[in-house]
Amino acid sequence: MDRQEIIKLFSENVRAERARKKYSQEKLAEMADITPEYLARIEKEKYSPSLVVIVNIAIALNVPVDRLIPLDKYLR
Repeated sequence: MDRQEIIKLFSENVRAERARKKYSQEKLAEMADITPEYLARIEKEKYSPSLVVIVNIAIALNVPVDRLIPLDKYLR
């Protein structure tokens, strides 16, 4: 799995979870302690967030990190 695939997977899953919770980008960004612009860039696959931001987003969405980055199918 290359860098761009991981970014794409994370971005898609954040968008899907945010939609499922019916959170706006502004609400999720505030809960994750990031700017709405930064979240928008993450969701558009423009930024690769730090581990701290990934964890903060997972906490804000109340999901485990591996729901946002499910790597189990790539583990041997």
